[in-house]
Amino acid sequence: MKRNIISKVLFVPVIALAACTGNYMDINRNPYGVDKGQMQTDGYAASAAMKALCSCVISTDVNTTQLTDALLGSVCGGYYATSNNGFANTIDNFNPTDNWTNVLMSSDQIIPKLYANLSELRGLTDDENLLAIANIIKVCAMNRVTDTFGPIPYSQIGLDGKIQVAYDSQQSVYDLMFEELEDAIATLGGSSVRTIPASIDPIYGGDLDKWCRFANSMKLRMAMRIVYADREKAQLMAESAVSTADGGYGVMLSNADNAQLPSSAFGKDGNPLRVSVRYNTPAGCLTGGDSHVAADIICYMNGYEDPRRSKYFIEAEWEGYQFAGMRRGIEIPSKDEIGHKYSGVNIATDSPLQWMNAAEVAFLKAEAAAVFGFNMGGSAQSFYEQGIRLSFEQWGASGADAYITDSERVPERYTDPDGKNSYGETLSTVSVAWQDDEYVQERIITQKWIANFNIGHEAWCDYRRTGYPHLIPATAEGNKSNGVVDSSLGARRMPYPQAEYTNNAQYIQQAVAEHLGGADNMATRVWWDCNPDIK
Repeated sequence: MKRNIISKVLFVPVIALAACTGNYMDINRNPYGVDKGQMQTDGYAASAAMKALCSCVISTDVNTTQLTDALLGSVCGGYYATSNNGFANTIDNFNPTDNWTNVLMSSDQIIPKLYANLSELRGLTDDENLLAIANIIKVCAMNRVTDTFGPIPYSQIGLDGKIQVAYDSQQSVYDLMFEELEDAIATLGGSSVRTIPASIDPIYGGDLDKWCRFANSMKLRMAMRIVYADREKAQLMAESAVSTADGGYGVMLSNADNAQLPSSAFGKDGNPLRVSVRYNTPAGCLTGGDSHVAADIICYMNGYEDPRRSKYFIEAEWEGYQFAGMRRGIEIPSKDEIGHKYSGVNIATDSPLQWMNAAEVAFLKAEAAAVFGFNMGGSAQSFYEQGIRLSFEQWGASGADAYITDSERVPERYTDPDGKNSYGETLSTVSVAWQDDEYVQERIITQKWIANFNIGHEAWCDYRRTGYPHLIPATAEGNKSNGVVDSSLGARRMPYPQAEYTNNAQYIQQAVAEHLGGADNMATRVWWDCNPDIK
């Protein structure tokens, strides 16, 4: 697919977004589902609505996914670098235009589609299990939105069929999301029917127990997200999430529990993230076009001699380099002459879209226990090592035992094969082998970050929350924010869509003034981004 998303393809969706979400469509009218005749088919309507809901977490629409994940989440999280020098305004360079930053809130493929199909499903069925699962999906999708912008419209969306409503503080959004997850778990756990039809559920094939474990895992993820903002609430949610007392389901324990959208839900071109990183690939090139692997993650994995590298990356085209990443936040070199030589992202056409995996859950428990003293039902070291083993298993890599015990190797310094953007400082002196020392949080988050490759929004959240892993800063020439964004701290959030100031002026101005301190830019911190050690 040869497209220039900025000058051609993206321009069309942006007009559509203004029409769909700028005017805040009536979500009781669902333009994303099937016609009324098809709705009469037994079971078809609910299945269509559920599959549409699932496509709103990480969108199956390629242009949407590129702008939310390839060019935003995975860039800010240190996984990808934008490698198309035809892009004059990028998130890497901290000078993106509105049509790059507004998508998670403005795209007709996310919030309008999500709530239209929720409304559709509620009108089709009173099956409590289906509706509980739908609410878990809603939380999963909208959590990405609030973590990108901070305060968002949430509690009042859909009350009268509209999404042009007041903003909630991010703390209020999290409180409501916790309640919704707990209600869903109680409903699913209390049901005498332990399955729903597999055809309705593309994630778990109708297994309610797995949905309970996923919902609890989301509770744990969110609990650790807010740990510096509300430690008491974080501990309560984290400990209740992992508990199996009194019939509790606990969290994900194996890769069979992983939450992922299978390839059967994609279009003919396959995994949308794969397609998006390969936009504008030069003829004869195997590594990709608009996005390549960032120098950050390759420096860590090269230094650790990580056996997962061949699973994650396509080999570089630079002579003498097996895996070589591109530095983020630079003057982007010519894609056709230079950029295509860096390592590509190794995603197969039929690779699933990952929402959450068991390895991440193990690392969440390790951090909760080691850093904050929460009761996770085991030792931090055992959870940490379990997380590494689960990741190796997930990716089909061997050598986990040797990797876990390595106390010598550390991340390598970045040497740019092009010779222009090397970084002479050591990123980290932390090795893989477990030590309960002053670097324990860095060690855990670094391995969690490696295990979560391609789940860019989670990596970006962890980086903002903890400061780990240490990432390579933007160059002076590459930081085009006019002093707004600190090159080392990176983007802390995305600005609200410009259309909100026209179509939802009262509520957005109130949100910016009351919840963001009056500054709607990429340097403003969201509520939970308050770690006192990150300055």
